[in-house]
Amino acid sequence: MDTLFRMFGSGAIFNILLLTLLLPLVVFLIVSLIFYLSAGKETLQNNRKLRAESRKSLSGKWGLGAVVALIFMAISGAIGGLSLFPFLYWAALLLISPVVGYGLVAVFLRSFRGEAIDVGNLFIGFRSYGKVLGVMLLTFLYTALWTLLFIVPGIIKAYSYAMTAYILHDDPTVGADEAIERSKAMMNGHKAKLFLLDVSFIGWGLLCILTLGIGLLWLLPYMQTARAAFYEDVRCTAAVA
Repeated sequence: MDTLFRMFGSGAIFNILLLTLLLPLVVFLIVSLIFYLSAGKETLQNNRKLRAESRKSLSGKWGLGAVVALIFMAISGAIGGLSLFPFLYWAALLLISPVVGYGLVAVFLRSFRGEAIDVGNLFIGFRSYGKVLGVMLLTFLYTALWTLLFIVPGIIKAYSYAMTAYILHDDPTVGADEAIERSKAMMNGHKAKLFLLDVSFIGWGLLCILTLGIGLLWLLPYMQTARAAFYEDVRCTAAVA
């Protein structure tokens, strides 16, 4: 009996582990293929331009960006450390994390626009706490509900809603549903472009692993600034249209 368990039980465990590892990779490859086929050569060239604009924008501000990233990562790590206390963990995750995430968007959007920024901008969402929290949580809820259908629709919808925080930043009077609807309209035909922009940082992500995460202090500002550049580009395109 023990021999049979070792033969079949260990095999079943191995298959489960293998599936757990392969499923995210398969989903990623499927989504990548969908977005790559819907994008063109012009999209890839434009993304290179956005990354170059991001690096230029961060010139002289990499240090401040790294400090902002360090504080953001410290807050995220502290929230993760509360996992031993479920109530505190979920309270912090739902009531603090979304607002700080909004602040991260605000910092690097303002930085890209050449505005003066400081570390305090990371907490700017707390000035309009109820509005910001409501918009961010509703965005998360919609994404989660789509993900329940299957992972791929959830990812696609996440990119549909990706500009919601930026829209709220530029129009603090907008309601949650309207901000999400504006993001969906803005991202119509541009989801593949943003996905491929994000994917282009995979190599940098691997380097961050080799540096035991230290590289994230510079990668996070770079990626956030690139997303801000993307927002400005798509916003101007929508305005012209």
